[in-house]
Amino acid sequence: MSDASLHSPAQESEASFGDYFALLKPRVMSLVVFTAMVGLLAAPGGVHPFVAFCAILFIAVGGGASGALNMWYDSDIDQIMSRTKSRPIPSGKVSRDEAFAFGMTLSVFAVVMLGLATNLVAAGLLAFTIFFYVVIYTMWLKRWTPQNIVIGGAAGAFPPMIGWAVVTGGVSVESVLMFTLIFMWTPPHFWALCLFMKSDYKDAGVPMLHVTNGRASTRNHILIYTLILAVVALGIAFTSIGGPIYLTVAVVLNALFVAGAVAIWRRSDAQCEADNHKREKSFFGLSLLYLFLHFGAILAEAALAPYGFGGWS
Repeated sequence: MSDASLHSPAQESEASFGDYFALLKPRVMSLVVFTAMVGLLAAPGGVHPFVAFCAILFIAVGGGASGALNMWYDSDIDQIMSRTKSRPIPSGKVSRDEAFAFGMTLSVFAVVMLGLATNLVAAGLLAFTIFFYVVIYTMWLKRWTPQNIVIGGAAGAFPPMIGWAVVTGGVSVESVLMFTLIFMWTPPHFWALCLFMKSDYKDAGVPMLHVTNGRASTRNHILIYTLILAVVALGIAFTSIGGPIYLTVAVVLNALFVAGAVAIWRRSDAQCEADNHKREKSFFGLSLLYLFLHFGAILAEAALAPYGFGGWS
């Protein structure tokens, strides 16, 4: 699709800093930064504070670059969906070519600089994350299979592994578990959002689970993934990055999350429509806190460990 079909000449204007910043998907980037920072700080050993700052900065830039390339490729469907039509490309503030050049430049910069500042393992993981999100998820899975968000969710799960690799130069059970926590959290989080959204994805021809399999099947999938997620989340408590603080947080949050998933599973489409998807919206809101509080608990364990309060020791 050409730029001309995405916006009219009346919309042409010089892009501002804010427009380019919006291409980076700052809300998504904030999650990338936070989970990468937790992975870095929870890792055994340590790095110089300046190196840590640079590492998080380059990981954030790499995550933002992925967002820009995602918007470049998805600009045709972004102009159809109500929640995305005000993005920089469909609104005519940034052209597709500009977004592509911006995303590619930042991708190369972020990977090269992370490699120079830290190590090749961390840089390799960042490069693979960008590739996975842009090529595997955006270009392939998103428009091809209703399991798109399941497999594609891996892209958002890599940041804590990258942060861990910055310090250790490798991968461990703990970093894989942090990856798995985000990976298993992504489907119920996103499917809950899909349940109370309008027909955006159907209109855009994107085969999300609720479009292809129906809302009842989506509610079943939310429950299954939430139960598996609870096992992963509780398991982390008994590793080197866990401890009594994390265990307490995990038990409370997963009890609430499972209860919420069961409540959604028991509902019919008619019940959902009758109360304007109240429970689904509540579950989605809880899912936003869920990941933040789990990683916050891991961070608390790491911060208190030097004083003899964190972990099981």
